[in-house]
Amino acid sequence: MTAVTAPEERDNPYALSHLDALESEGVHIFREVAGEFERPVILFSGGKDSIVMLHLALKAFAPAPVPFALLHVDTGHNFPEVIEYRDRVVAQHGLRLHVASVQEFIDSGQLKERPDGTRNPLQTVPLLHAIESQRFDAVFGGGRRDEEKARAKERVFSLRDEFGGWDPRRQRPELWQLYNGRHAPGEHVRVFPLSNWTELDVWQYIAREKIELPAIYYAHERTVFSRSGMWLAPGDWGGPVRDEQVEQRKVRYRTVGDMSCTGAVESDADSIEKVIAEIAASRLTERGATRADDKLSEAAMEDRKREGYF
Repeated sequence: MTAVTAPEERDNPYALSHLDALESEGVHIFREVAGEFERPVILFSGGKDSIVMLHLALKAFAPAPVPFALLHVDTGHNFPEVIEYRDRVVAQHGLRLHVASVQEFIDSGQLKERPDGTRNPLQTVPLLHAIESQRFDAVFGGGRRDEEKARAKERVFSLRDEFGGWDPRRQRPELWQLYNGRHAPGEHVRVFPLSNWTELDVWQYIAREKIELPAIYYAHERTVFSRSGMWLAPGDWGGPVRDEQVEQRKVRYRTVGDMSCTGAVESDADSIEKVIAEIAASRLTERGATRADDKLSEAAMEDRKREGYF
């Protein structure tokens, strides 16, 4: 697919392309955090946004290794293909990986299994425990403003209080890409290098950089069942139940999270060019179309963010 050239790029041959400008901003953010904080960590789930984020980090510090560890909050209900990809990437680049296990918190009685089987809302406690116990003072996340209206309120540097909570009223101005990482003991900062990217930007960058993704992002035959208008994957998390019928469908995933709340979309997009064309024509955001945890209420994401979620 041929990229459209903006008028200013045609008039000025030295101007950065749209993707180059986004990449430059992301690299700058990683280097800024390296200079301001003592113990940053990158949240890495094996989803496309965290993969692009890691790619930017590798570019930011090459040829030196990435100076940050990775952190994955493992719900125990992850897609096997994504976990396999995560472990392979960690080994390939010699990275350090911390895993915060939701299952361990359930087994110890610190968390209780939900009746609907979804564990996505249970990630906050293990996440905050890992941040506190490992003394992480900056935590990179792959959130983008186009995903959801609560995320659209975030700054690139998002201050969190000593309980991990987010208060929109405490956000700081970020004029001219100047970021204020000052925080009190016990507080930390969430950092979003992809804030200004869109889903289409992410996919066009993946195509340009030839970044490998887990295969579930492309159309494939899969066993699924329908619930609340979404195609979910059966599994130990509790689906299907009652009259829910399992069937084979050609689907792909636009976003990847807990199997119990991440829906697939019917699609024939089995190549990156077809995915880009499909996204360009879509009028639904990826989370709005495929994430059941965001359908609980109009303020579901914002409520979780105030408690410490991303």
